[in-house]
Amino acid sequence: MAATHARTAAEIEDWFDDHGLPYFTGDHADQIEKWLSRKRITAVIALIVATSIGVAVAVGVLADDPKWGPAAGIALFLASLGLFAGRLLRMGTMLRWAARRTFGSLGLMFPLLTRALPLLLLAVTFLFINAEVWQVAALMSRNVLWSAVAFFAVIATVFLLVRLPEEVRRVEREVAGERLADCCVGTPAAEAARSITAAPAELPRVARVNLVLVLLFNQAIQVLLLSLGLFVFFVVFGHLTISNDTVMSWTQQDHVTDLPSQFGKHLPVTNELFQVAVFLASFAGLYFTVYAVTDETYRSQFFEGLSTELEQAVAVNAVYVSLPKDE
Repeated sequence: MAATHARTAAEIEDWFDDHGLPYFTGDHADQIEKWLSRKRITAVIALIVATSIGVAVAVGVLADDPKWGPAAGIALFLASLGLFAGRLLRMGTMLRWAARRTFGSLGLMFPLLTRALPLLLLAVTFLFINAEVWQVAALMSRNVLWSAVAFFAVIATVFLLVRLPEEVRRVEREVAGERLADCCVGTPAAEAARSITAAPAELPRVARVNLVLVLLFNQAIQVLLLSLGLFVFFVVFGHLTISNDTVMSWTQQDHVTDLPSQFGKHLPVTNELFQVAVFLASFAGLYFTVYAVTDETYRSQFFEGLSTELEQAVAVNAVYVSLPKDE
């Protein structure tokens, strides 16, 4: 019996990893709990920031063009932060699962997007043909443009982090009694759920964080796909309908600037059109995120597709922590 329980526990741990839930397994949860402590995270981020600033200053002094200094510092900061999150906090596992699920269910995502797209297209298309928007977005420096995109992304993330924990708590409350065993069907915990008494124990903090991050990554990928699609729409629409003379009139410039590629050639898109398309696509991503967490119909349809996975995670965890460790 002990060997059976040990084998079931190992299969459940593999199932957790396959479903982007590394914080649910005991050893990983303890390790993540240490890295998620406020002191350790503060120390790591302070070290990353200090190193990035040092590299930025060194590159700015040694390079022929000083602008490469901030670029090198930002690149090192993002790479170091990604390494910390992906390797030590194992967020890469969650991101891969969210990507597989999103791209594997694009057909189910389309009906959800069509609820938001009509009003979204109406709003952002009106902005796209607005001279003031072109004066603001087209004349931004590239650094300011990407800063604005990052600002929109941060605001969207904050909206999601405020609302997504509510969904996790709701699922925790619903998985109880006979429903617990039903939710384990199709998982390695199915047989154990019928043979042992498993109470839906309250999820530990790191496990709840894991579920919120899985939802966050899943929603973020949807928003990214929507924003990329709208960016292409704006580029094509602008290229076909807005002449260079109109752009010069709106931006009050005497010429338009070609958009150079990385290979030294000029792309058939003006720099002004590119910047406006990027700005409005990122703004549309923020708009869609706010809509997704405030519209009850959309939320119910979106989380209907994810509720099964969340319920399974809570139920399988209840069985996992109820398995006898020693006999």
